[in-house]
Amino acid sequence: MRFDTYDEALNWLESHVDFERVVPRQRTTSLEPVRRALSLMGEPQVDYPSVHVTGTNGKGTTTTLCSALLGASGLRVGTFTSPDLHAVNERIAVNGAPIDDDDFRALMGRLADVESAGGLSLTRFELLTVAALIHFSDEGVEVAVIEVGMGGTWDSTNVLEAPVAVLTNVDLEHTAVLGTTVREIATDKSGIVHPGAVGVLGTEDAVVVDVFRQRCAAVGATSWLRGVDFDLPHNDLALGGRLLSLRTPFATYEDVELRLHGAHQGDNALTALVAAEALLDRAIGEEVVRAAFAQATMPGRLEVLAHSPMVVVDGAHNPAGVAVLARSLAGAFHVSGARRAVIGVLRGRELADMLRPLVEIGIEEFYCCAPDSPRAVPVSELGERVRRFGVAAHEHPSSATALAHARERSSDDDLIVVTGSLYLVGEVRGEILGIVSRHMH
Repeated sequence: MRFDTYDEALNWLESHVDFERVVPRQRTTSLEPVRRALSLMGEPQVDYPSVHVTGTNGKGTTTTLCSALLGASGLRVGTFTSPDLHAVNERIAVNGAPIDDDDFRALMGRLADVESAGGLSLTRFELLTVAALIHFSDEGVEVAVIEVGMGGTWDSTNVLEAPVAVLTNVDLEHTAVLGTTVREIATDKSGIVHPGAVGVLGTEDAVVVDVFRQRCAAVGATSWLRGVDFDLPHNDLALGGRLLSLRTPFATYEDVELRLHGAHQGDNALTALVAAEALLDRAIGEEVVRAAFAQATMPGRLEVLAHSPMVVVDGAHNPAGVAVLARSLAGAFHVSGARRAVIGVLRGRELADMLRPLVEIGIEEFYCCAPDSPRAVPVSELGERVRRFGVAAHEHPSSATALAHARERSSDDDLIVVTGSLYLVGEVRGEILGIVSRHMH
């Protein structure tokens, strides 16, 4: 099929079932449609090795940093991430550059033909997965770093048999789909470890370690465990980010600057470095590590977008992520004035657990809005839950009015944090930076 414009191609993609946005969130329990599509396209995923990344939190940053390290090592790197902030193109990148509109349009046309020829009906995320794997083959990448969409075992990205599989951490999330305990969720996520792989585990949680080691042993994979095979002896606050000492199975790197905020980003940097070295089977080298981490950027993750008052956006979207955000705000963002939050949350989260860490660090007022998603918690419900904590809640029809009201009530010395959903962060980021959303509405 030929799409004459980018919008035509995007409309076709958006006509497919989107489990990232529907209520309630679901998943498929078969990888066969994706395998069939890739088979019809000549198995593009076997043209390059992959690093496969999953986890409750930190997988996006770990994926991005691993790609940066491999790119700084001189390799041509494909990166697949989700979700995107402003345009679906962001999800599929080569050497940091998102796929351009013409290539996206042509890829969607090829996928429409594959669906027709194979009698397939793929979901939106499955189509994007196949599109990324084809694009990376077309572009001649030497390695791909692939972020899981949700879970692991049944995620469409698990058609890969990646030589390096990474699990950042595990907390309770998507419990209706992945399981109701950390052990069940860890079991699902550990399913990305395949025979002969190196499995890299970024957490020392005893339950997760047990599950991960069992999976590696069962499939004949090698396990690299934090606290045993690699570690982070120093993860200190520094001007503009963190100052790290990192120990990997191959080398030790002292006093490395990471230009990202939050102690958790030091953890992600370590995991990304170990994953990259596992793929290369050697130390990356001090010069490359320093260069990659000094230039690191992570849009929408503890990102400072404005000053006077300071506006920080962070895509924390589950209780564990908000707890990490709260610790980071308390430790790295010292302001003499008041603290306010613009917040919007999707269903499937326990609202009290999302709000409590922010209240405890002194957020004085919440400006509630609904992200552009059918799963958004209604503003009235969110406001009511905020008021149960004895804190002021202002309800707004849009993220733009919520941000404007928060700014209006703030002095130059105040802090406004925008959080609760990456959809909300994308909206506010676009508003402040003047980036027009290319999403279909």
